[in-house]
Amino acid sequence: MLDTLPPACRLTSVVSLLALTSASTLAQDGAQTPRPATETASASDAQKPVKVFILMGQSNMVGMGEVGPETTKGTLSYLCKREGKYPHLLDAAGNWAVRDDVWYVQVTVGKTQRWLQPMPKKTIGPELQFGHVMGQIHDEMVLVIKAAQGNRSLGWDFLPPGSERFTFDGRTYAGYEDSPDSWIEGQPKKEVNWYAGKQYDDCVRDVHEVLDNLPRFFPDYHDQGYEVAGFVWWQGHKDQNPAHAGRYEKNLVCLINCLRAEFKAPRAPFVLATIAFNGWKLSGEGATIADAQLAVSDKGKHPEFADNVRTVEARDFWRDAADSPRNQGYHYNRNAETYMAVGNALGRAMAELLGKQPGDLDSRRSRTGR
Repeated sequence: MLDTLPPACRLTSVVSLLALTSASTLAQDGAQTPRPATETASASDAQKPVKVFILMGQSNMVGMGEVGPETTKGTLSYLCKREGKYPHLLDAAGNWAVRDDVWYVQVTVGKTQRWLQPMPKKTIGPELQFGHVMGQIHDEMVLVIKAAQGNRSLGWDFLPPGSERFTFDGRTYAGYEDSPDSWIEGQPKKEVNWYAGKQYDDCVRDVHEVLDNLPRFFPDYHDQGYEVAGFVWWQGHKDQNPAHAGRYEKNLVCLINCLRAEFKAPRAPFVLATIAFNGWKLSGEGATIADAQLAVSDKGKHPEFADNVRTVEARDFWRDAADSPRNQGYHYNRNAETYMAVGNALGRAMAELLGKQPGDLDSRRSRTGR
């Protein structure tokens, strides 16, 4: 499979980042996250290679679901403490439970490293529930790495290596490493301090920085090795224009292949969620993108992805502004229930592709605070 990929999809050089925190359990958001005094992974499990899951996307992958306050509809605190949902997120004292078999590292924006748990006065993305599902199905330690950035399109910012120029409505649109995003042939190009694929390159670089320096980013790592076990993608808002929406399926196929080649994981499962702005009222280029996202897991259209790529339909997870912390549709009204539902669906899709059954997360609170 790798031999069929364009050379540009092969391993790229890793660029050094700014010096990050030392191997302590102090998260970069200032919250101390010591290993909780609960049931921990066995010594034999702790020596197995770490299962690594790489999450990418734009602002909704960064995470815009409000954690508090408890008095506001749609926050995670309201959902858990007022409506009784997601009991696995709370310990016996009603505090946020700490999952001590899933280590979470966020890079690119909002850098942090800690055991998986909600943080007061912060926001969540799909990583919270996704991480709980992964912790449930694995005996090995799990490392969730999220590299995401808001206001980024697949057709320009995240454009993967090997993507070629194309023409649409009289304009030429950038291929990988071209600049600007589009131009009219024969006319001067606008100069911009960016290029097609820059965000892809930055996120890939940031993930490599973690994987190449695991003791710095994951204090419980003790040279047991790791396996890139899966990829997760949630993005699409900025591609809602005719030129990029029409190329979304092609670009997404290239992205899947390039990420697998980049991280030497040619058969690692890849799961993604559709965009779902305004739920089933999504229309125009938004609907075109959702159709493209569903298409990559259609075995009739892409038989090569039949048992290793899965798209989850997210439009059922839309929550109206009246039941949410804010009226901000492009961030799903910042309703934590949407982000939990998307994370749950992505986690269960990943589990299915891995041949595992997570069961009911609330039936037992394995390795979480009690």
